[in-house]
Amino acid sequence: MTGGARTPEDLETLLEDTFVLRDGEAIAELFEDGAVLVADGTRDARGGPEIEHLVTEMWQRNRTYLAEPRRIVQAGNTALIMTGGGAKVVCGGADGTWRYAIALLTQDH
Repeated sequence: MTGGARTPEDLETLLEDTFVLRDGEAIAELFEDGAVLVADGTRDARGGPEIEHLVTEMWQRNRTYLAEPRRIVQAGNTALIMTGGGAKVVCGGADGTWRYAIALLTQDH
């Protein structure tokens, strides 16, 4: 992933882009080490390889993702992103790049 997300909003756009491109490796790079992704309340995927696997399963079910942040609350290098289809906790790293720590996707878009 070139450059990475410089804001929480950018991170949402990159997640949508990786869904469109179906790029599992790029998806994993959007998450912190040890991050968790929960999709449709089915199961938790923890860490890059599990997240990549879960997202691949989502693609096989024709699952998409639309970036639609409705509210972003930020305190320092941590932010909460509320969307129509879930919530996410994101962290800004020392390198200035934002990544997901927790992502809860609850609705099909």
